[in-house]
Amino acid sequence: MARQLRLRLGRPAAYSRDEFAVGPSNAQAVALLDAWPAWHGRALALVGPEGSGKTHLARAWAQAAGAVVLDREDPDLRQADGRPALLEDVDQGVPGEALFHLINLAAREGGGLLLTARTRPAAWPAALPDLRSRLNALAVAEIEPPDDAVLEGVLRKFFRDRNIRPPEEVYPYLLRRMGRSIPDAREIVRKLDEAGDGELKPVTRVLARQILEGDSQNLDLFE
Repeated sequence: MARQLRLRLGRPAAYSRDEFAVGPSNAQAVALLDAWPAWHGRALALVGPEGSGKTHLARAWAQAAGAVVLDREDPDLRQADGRPALLEDVDQGVPGEALFHLINLAAREGGGLLLTARTRPAAWPAALPDLRSRLNALAVAEIEPPDDAVLEGVLRKFFRDRNIRPPEEVYPYLLRRMGRSIPDAREIVRKLDEAGDGELKPVTRVLARQILEGDSQNLDLFE
Protein backbone atom coordinates (compact mmCIF):
# COMPACT_ATOMS: atom_id res chain seq x y z
CA MET A 1 0.00 0.00 0.00
CA ALA A 2 1.35 3.41 -0.93
CA ARG A 3 2.22 5.60 2.04
CA GLN A 4 0.25 8.79 2.37
CA LEU A 5 2.21 11.98 2.89
CA ARG A 6 1.21 14.90 5.05
CA LEU A 7 0.82 18.08 3.03
CA ARG A 8 3.10 20.68 4.57
CA LEU A 9 1.03 23.79 4.05
CA GLY A 10 2.59 25.93 6.75
CA ARG A 11 1.17 29.39 7.20
CA PRO A 12 3.33 32.50 7.08
CA ALA A 13 3.98 34.28 10.37
CA ALA A 14 0.92 36.27 11.38
CA TYR A 15 0.37 38.68 14.25
CA SER A 16 -3.40 38.81 14.39
CA ARG A 17 -4.95 39.45 17.79
CA ASP A 18 -7.29 36.57 17.01
CA GLU A 19 -4.23 34.30 17.04
CA PHE A 20 -2.90 35.63 20.35
CA ALA A 21 -3.56 33.31 23.31
CA VAL A 22 -4.79 35.22 26.37
CA GLY A 23 -4.50 33.85 29.91
CA PRO A 24 -3.88 35.07 33.46
CA SER A 25 -0.19 35.69 32.69
CA ASN A 26 -0.90 38.32 30.04
CA ALA A 27 -4.50 39.48 30.51
CA GLN A 28 -3.55 42.71 32.28
CA ALA A 29 -0.99 43.61 29.60
CA VAL A 30 -3.57 42.94 26.89
CA ALA A 31 -6.05 45.20 28.65
CA LEU A 32 -3.50 48.02 28.87
CA LEU A 33 -2.71 47.75 25.16
CA ASP A 34 -6.41 47.76 24.37
CA ALA A 35 -6.68 51.06 26.24
CA TRP A 36 -4.81 52.74 23.37
CA PRO A 37 -4.74 55.67 22.70
CA ALA A 38 -5.53 56.58 26.31
CA TRP A 39 -1.97 55.85 27.50
CA HIS A 40 -0.23 58.39 29.71
CA GLY A 41 1.72 60.54 27.28
CA ARG A 42 0.44 58.20 24.53
CA ALA A 43 3.43 55.94 25.27
CA LEU A 44 3.65 52.47 26.82
CA ALA A 45 6.40 49.98 27.65
CA LEU A 46 5.50 46.32 27.08
CA VAL A 47 7.88 44.14 29.09
CA GLY A 48 8.22 40.42 29.71
CA PRO A 49 10.65 37.50 29.49
CA GLU A 50 11.87 36.02 26.24
CA GLY A 51 9.22 33.84 24.65
CA SER A 52 6.28 35.44 26.43
CA GLY A 53 4.60 36.80 23.29
CA LYS A 54 5.70 40.45 23.34
CA THR A 55 6.42 40.64 19.63
CA HIS A 56 3.12 39.05 18.64
CA LEU A 57 1.13 41.41 20.85
CA ALA A 58 3.17 44.45 19.81
CA ARG A 59 2.88 43.71 16.09
CA ALA A 60 -0.85 43.13 16.43
CA TRP A 61 -1.13 46.55 18.08
CA ALA A 62 0.99 48.11 15.33
CA GLN A 63 -1.29 46.68 12.65
CA ALA A 64 -4.43 47.91 14.42
CA ALA A 65 -2.99 51.36 15.17
CA GLY A 66 -1.38 51.87 11.76
CA ALA A 67 1.98 52.24 13.49
CA VAL A 68 5.37 52.34 11.80
CA VAL A 69 7.91 49.75 13.00
CA LEU A 70 11.21 51.50 13.62
CA ASP A 71 14.77 50.23 13.36
CA ARG A 72 16.11 49.95 16.92
CA GLU A 73 19.67 50.85 15.99
CA ASP A 74 18.75 53.80 13.79
CA PRO A 75 15.15 54.92 14.37
CA ASP A 76 13.90 57.42 11.79
CA LEU A 77 12.22 60.19 13.77
CA ARG A 78 10.51 61.54 10.66
CA GLN A 79 8.48 58.35 10.34
CA ALA A 80 7.17 58.77 13.88
CA ASP A 81 6.14 62.41 13.50
CA GLY A 82 2.33 62.51 13.61
CA ARG A 83 1.75 58.74 13.66
CA PRO A 84 2.13 55.88 16.15
CA ALA A 85 5.40 53.95 16.25
CA LEU A 86 6.68 50.63 17.57
CA LEU A 87 10.25 50.12 18.77
CA GLU A 88 11.23 46.65 19.98
CA ASP A 89 14.01 45.32 22.24
CA VAL A 90 14.74 48.75 23.68
CA ASP A 91 16.75 47.28 26.55
CA GLN A 92 19.26 45.97 24.01
CA GLY A 93 20.29 49.51 23.17
CA VAL A 94 18.75 52.49 21.39
CA PRO A 95 20.41 55.84 20.67
CA GLY A 96 19.48 57.85 23.75
CA GLU A 97 18.74 61.13 22.02
CA ALA A 98 16.51 59.39 19.47
CA LEU A 99 14.55 57.60 22.21
CA PHE A 100 14.12 60.88 24.07
CA HIS A 101 12.66 62.56 20.98
CA LEU A 102 10.43 59.57 20.19
CA ILE A 103 8.83 59.78 23.62
CA ASN A 104 8.24 63.50 23.10
CA LEU A 105 6.80 62.93 19.61
CA ALA A 106 4.39 60.34 20.97
CA ALA A 107 2.54 62.98 22.99
CA ARG A 108 1.77 65.06 19.90
CA GLU A 109 -1.46 64.91 17.92
CA GLY A 110 -1.64 61.62 16.02
CA GLY A 111 1.44 60.27 17.76
CA GLY A 112 1.98 57.24 19.96
CA LEU A 113 4.79 54.93 21.01
CA LEU A 114 4.97 51.29 22.07
CA LEU A 115 8.31 50.07 23.38
CA THR A 116 9.10 46.41 24.08
CA ALA A 117 11.83 44.98 26.31
CA ARG A 118 12.63 42.14 28.69
CA THR A 119 13.18 44.54 31.59
CA ARG A 120 11.29 47.51 32.99
CA PRO A 121 12.24 51.03 31.81
CA ALA A 122 13.98 51.82 35.10
CA ALA A 123 16.67 49.30 34.13
CA TRP A 124 17.24 50.62 30.59
CA PRO A 125 20.47 52.51 29.94
CA ALA A 126 19.99 56.28 29.79
CA ALA A 127 22.95 58.64 29.85
CA LEU A 128 20.74 61.70 29.33
CA PRO A 129 19.09 62.93 32.57
CA ASP A 130 16.01 64.08 30.66
CA LEU A 131 15.67 60.64 29.09
CA ARG A 132 15.90 58.96 32.48
CA SER A 133 13.02 61.07 33.76
CA ARG A 134 10.95 60.20 30.68
CA LEU A 135 11.62 56.48 31.13
CA ASN A 136 10.74 56.58 34.81
CA ALA A 137 7.39 58.16 33.91
CA LEU A 138 6.43 55.54 31.29
CA ALA A 139 3.37 53.41 31.87
CA VAL A 140 4.29 49.71 31.90
CA ALA A 141 2.36 46.64 30.73
CA GLU A 142 4.06 43.52 32.04
CA ILE A 143 3.67 40.00 30.66
CA GLU A 144 4.50 37.17 33.04
CA PRO A 145 5.92 33.78 31.94
CA PRO A 146 3.23 31.88 30.01
CA ASP A 147 0.67 29.94 32.04
CA ASP A 148 -1.04 26.73 30.94
CA ALA A 149 -3.90 28.58 29.23
CA VAL A 150 -1.47 30.56 27.08
CA LEU A 151 0.77 27.60 26.32
CA GLU A 152 -2.18 25.45 25.28
CA GLY A 153 -3.41 28.26 23.05
CA VAL A 154 -0.07 28.61 21.28
CA LEU A 155 0.30 24.82 20.94
CA ARG A 156 -3.05 24.74 19.17
CA LYS A 157 -2.00 27.61 16.92
CA PHE A 158 1.31 25.99 16.00
CA PHE A 159 -0.42 22.68 15.25
CA ARG A 160 -2.98 24.51 13.07
CA ASP A 161 -0.17 26.26 11.23
CA ARG A 162 1.19 22.83 10.29
CA ASN A 163 -2.24 21.35 9.52
CA ILE A 164 -2.03 18.86 12.40
CA ARG A 165 -4.96 17.85 14.61
CA PRO A 166 -3.65 15.82 17.53
CA PRO A 167 -6.01 14.04 19.97
CA GLU A 168 -7.11 16.20 22.88
CA GLU A 169 -5.13 14.04 25.32
CA VAL A 170 -1.90 15.28 23.74
CA TYR A 171 -2.32 18.80 25.11
CA PRO A 172 -2.36 18.08 28.86
CA TYR A 173 0.42 15.52 28.34
CA LEU A 174 2.66 18.13 26.68
CA LEU A 175 1.80 20.87 29.16
CA ARG A 176 2.93 18.74 32.10
CA ARG A 177 6.31 17.96 30.53
CA MET A 178 7.43 20.60 28.01
CA GLY A 179 9.43 23.76 28.57
CA ARG A 180 7.50 26.78 29.79
CA SER A 181 7.96 29.25 26.95
CA ILE A 182 6.40 29.96 23.57
CA PRO A 183 9.64 29.02 21.73
CA ASP A 184 9.53 25.70 23.61
CA ALA A 185 5.98 25.15 22.34
CA ARG A 186 7.01 25.99 18.78
CA GLU A 187 9.97 23.61 18.95
CA ILE A 188 8.02 20.62 20.29
CA VAL A 189 5.40 21.07 17.58
CA ARG A 190 8.15 21.22 14.95
CA LYS A 191 9.72 18.02 16.27
CA LEU A 192 6.38 16.24 16.36
CA ASP A 193 5.65 17.32 12.79
CA GLU A 194 9.02 16.16 11.51
CA ALA A 195 9.21 12.94 13.51
CA GLY A 196 7.55 10.91 10.75
CA ASP A 197 10.12 12.10 8.20
CA GLY A 198 7.36 13.40 5.96
CA GLU A 199 5.10 10.35 6.38
CA LEU A 200 1.55 10.67 7.64
CA LYS A 201 2.06 9.30 11.13
CA PRO A 202 -0.38 10.51 13.77
CA VAL A 203 0.73 12.92 16.45
CA THR A 204 -0.15 10.88 19.53
CA ARG A 205 0.80 10.87 23.17
CA VAL A 206 3.18 7.99 22.39
CA LEU A 207 4.99 10.12 19.83
CA ALA A 208 5.05 13.04 22.25
CA ARG A 209 6.62 10.81 24.92
CA GLN A 210 9.32 9.60 22.57
CA ILE A 211 10.14 13.11 21.39
CA LEU A 212 10.25 14.49 24.92
CA GLU A 213 12.46 11.63 26.06
CA GLY A 214 14.78 12.17 23.09
CA ASP A 215 14.04 8.77 21.55
CA SER A 216 14.50 9.23 17.82
CA GLN A 217 15.39 5.63 17.03
CA ASN A 218 12.00 3.96 16.67
CA LEU A 219 9.11 6.11 15.53
CA ASP A 220 6.92 3.31 14.20
CA LEU A 221 3.92 4.44 16.22
CA PHE A 222 1.01 2.76 14.48
CA GLU A 223 -0.54 0.63 17.19
